[in-house]
Formats: sequence, C-alpha cells, structure tokens
Amino acid sequence: MAKASKMDFQKTIAHSIKYVGIGLHSGAEVTIILHPGAENTGVVFRRTDLPGFPEVKADIANVTQTMRATTLERGAAKVFTVEHLLAAFYICGVDNCLVEINSVEPPVADGSARVFIELIESVGVVAQRAKRRYFVIEQPLAIEADGKFIALFPGAGFRLSYSSYNKHPLLGFQYFDSGNEVSRFNELFGAARTIGFSAELAMLQANGLAKGGSLDNALVFTEDGTLNPMRYPDELARHKVLDIVGDLFLVGRIIGRVIALNSSHELNAKMAQKLRATFKE
Repeated sequence: MAKASKMDFQKTIAHSIKYVGIGLHSGAEVTIILHPGAENTGVVFRRTDLPGFPEVKADIANVTQTMRATTLERGAAKVFTVEHLLAAFYICGVDNCLVEINSVEPPVADGSARVFIELIESVGVVAQRAKRRYFVIEQPLAIEADGKFIALFPGAGFRLSYSSYNKHPLLGFQYFDSGNEVSRFNELFGAARTIGFSAELAMLQANGLAKGGSLDNALVFTEDGTLNPMRYPDELARHKVLDIVGDLFLVGRIIGRVIALNSSHELNAKMAQKLRATFKE
C-alpha cells in the first residue's frame, strides 16, 4: 500500500523563458515558452498553433501512446516526447509550469534533459505557498511483461536502479544506480542522450519517426561502434533512468526505491497508472 503525505512547498520558475529547436520524431522547428505556473496546476502544455489554444496536463490520465516516446492527449491538444522536459522539471524541483508550444513535440535539444535543465536554471526556481505532495511507497508494487519489469519499494528519498542487456559489443550488461540525492541527478544522468542504432534509422523514418534525429541529439550505434562519442560508458542505462524519472513524474513525486530491468515507456506508464490506482483506493 502507498500513501500521500505533505512536505515542503511547491515550486515554479521565476520568469518566462523561450527556447527554439527541432522535434526528434517530427523534424519540425518548434518554439516553446516556459511560464510560471499557478499553485496546484502541475505542468500544462498549451498548443499555441491550434485554434483556441487547447491544453493538456502532464498527467498519467492523459497518456495515450508509449511507442518510442510518451504521448499526452486531451481533446485537440496532443504532445509527444515529453519525458525529457518532464525529467528536467523534476530534477530542478519545478512542480507547476505552463509550457506554450507551437507544435506536437517539444524540441529534442541534445537528446537529453541537459538543455532544459540549463534553461530552467537560467531563470531560477521560486517557492510557492501550497504544500507539495509526495507519494510514499509503503509496500512493493511491480509490473512485469515479456521479461521486463519495473518495481517500487519502500525507501528513503527517491532512488532509481536500472539494468539492461544488449548484444552490441559496446553495450552488453549495463547497471546504473542514481542514489537518492535528487540534487545530484543532473550531474549523474541529466546529460544522458537518447540511444539509436544506424540500422534502425531507415525503418523509423519510414514509420514517421526520428525525422529530426542526428548526431547532435542522439548517441548512434553502428554494428561494432558508435558514430559519435559516448558521454558515459553506461549512457543507455542512465538515459533509461532519465526516462523513468520523466514518466513517473506524470503521477507525482515519489518517496521510495525504483528498480527496473529493460523497462520501457509502456511499462513506466503502467506503473504510474498502478500507483495512481493504489492511491485512489
């Protein structure tokens, strides 16, 4: 069983700030403007390119697709590949923010959360009056499918461990543990990039994905090496932890231990849904 408890105060960014880039999958140029958010509103995406400026909240209830990225949708408002920006909000301690976006996908930046973290840090974060809610894990919760799993256990702070295996000679078995000091998350995995394989690129683009992918925003593996330098020897595992942070933020801030094996956006979303259902009970 899990329970919610109130601790410290919600935060938002101190000032509005703009960033322009391209979408990883859409390949389109995108402008996002981050605005301070009101208390208890969470992260809200506003599509400024659509009539009426429809909005969708970054909430697990609004997740409609998890193939290769996490998609949010409510009425006409749809955005996908939101996990890196959400991870940046979590790492920087931002609870409430209005994200104006003129496309279906935020900019990919460098394929990690680093650019978004630097953007937030450039304007600063301010405390608000409303108390912040945490979801405290009191009993284990687990989701397993096709040899992959993600589980939540009781624990102090918020700690994530990820393991994976890939036959590629530079990947093999990878394990990464974040520790439970959120203040070090940026240093430990904030710059870990999306992983891609050169052999998959044509297939992805034929399916309308990775149109904006390049060596500037992904770590690309060939059959026996990489096309660009790795930032960490275990960059895949670190990026997967980054994805988990962004995906689980769709349900809120957690106090507990996350352990995952080959987890995906789909499993992450199912865990967030299970956690939400547990609290509703």
